[in-house]
Amino acid sequence: MKRTHGRRLQLAVQMQIASRSRRLPSARKVRRWIKSTLATQRGTRTIGVRLVDRSESRRLNATYRSRNRPTNVLSFPAPARQPGGERLLGDLVICAPVVAEEARAQGKEIDAHWAHLVVHGTLHLLGYGHERPRAARAMEAREVRILARLGYSNPYLI
Repeated sequence: MKRTHGRRLQLAVQMQIASRSRRLPSARKVRRWIKSTLATQRGTRTIGVRLVDRSESRRLNATYRSRNRPTNVLSFPAPARQPGGERLLGDLVICAPVVAEEARAQGKEIDAHWAHLVVHGTLHLLGYGHERPRAARAMEAREVRILARLGYSNPYLI
């Protein structure tokens, strides 16, 4: 059996592009954003990222959240433990056209908004939530700290 305790984070990001959008972040950027979010983790972690268009986002949002509209990011956590020390965190599904529209509407740089949504979704995979005010404040504070380390400003002040 592999020992993963005390070992640095080893991250595998499995990225799928199912979007026709032209302004997509590189796999390298997505990996960097995820790795920054997982900075306190140890061992081997795997995460799937799928970049989609509106129709797939709407279909998944309707199926899993009963909301018949596309959304910016959906998080699908994996079961807590897998055999062999590897830990599959789950999957993120990010709707590229929604991200671009939100960035434009909010006056944000597109990369900064992508980074925020990748960090946000990854935190959901780690168990963070924002349904209750206290939990939302904790999650937002963590997002702001992570984004600052990455060189991005507070997304909640824009």
